[in-house]
Order: sequence, then C-alpha cells, then structure tokens
Amino acid sequence: MLFSEENAPSCELQHAHEDTVKKIREVMPDEDSLFDLAELYKIFGDSTRIKILYALFEAELCVCDIATLIGMSISAVSHQLRILKQASLVNFRRDGKSVYYSLADDHVRSILGQGMEHISE
Repeated sequence: MLFSEENAPSCELQHAHEDTVKKIREVMPDEDSLFDLAELYKIFGDSTRIKILYALFEAELCVCDIATLIGMSISAVSHQLRILKQASLVNFRRDGKSVYYSLADDHVRSILGQGMEHISE
C-alpha cells in the first residue's frame, strides 16, 4: 500500500515539500503495476537467465545450443526458458522438430544493454 497522508511516517522536521509529494503521488503507478515491475526484475535477478538472455542477444538459438554455451543440461535450460517465455522476455518459433528462441523485443535488448553499461561505468 502506498503511503497516504494519514499513514505517512512523521518527520522530526516540518515537511516543507508538500507540493512535490502531491505531484509525485499523482503520477506514481498503482500498487499492481509496481508489483509486476518488481516481479520482472526478479526474473533478471538470476544469473542463469541472464546468461541465456545474453546468448539470445547475439543470435536466435535452439535449446541444445544454449545448453552448450552456458554449460547446463537441456532440461535446466528448458526450465529457465519457460520462465523467460512466461515473462514475455523470449519468443520461440518451430522449424520442423527444432524450436528456436530469440529475445522478445528491443525492450529486452535495451534492459540488458543499459544494465551492462551501468555496471561498466
């Protein structure tokens, strides 16, 4: 629950920026949206999923190629791909018996790129 004026913690000093707080409160996303955003970032919080996403950053790959690249079993990679797919971070396409995975869109590329840029500074 977001803080309202009634349940806001009290400050020792008189709050002098009520107009700023009011403006921010008006544009603050609702609780469900903030929860969904936190859940998205939890998915990025797993190094195995980050490895998979970075591999897909470079090329469309099948599960076997991903497993070989990151040194994990096909089963473990498939489990992580399922999580990434449920979060709309990867797409897949079938080609005969093979399934190929790719990043879902440029937003995923941007998140990865900006994250790497941030930690490289």
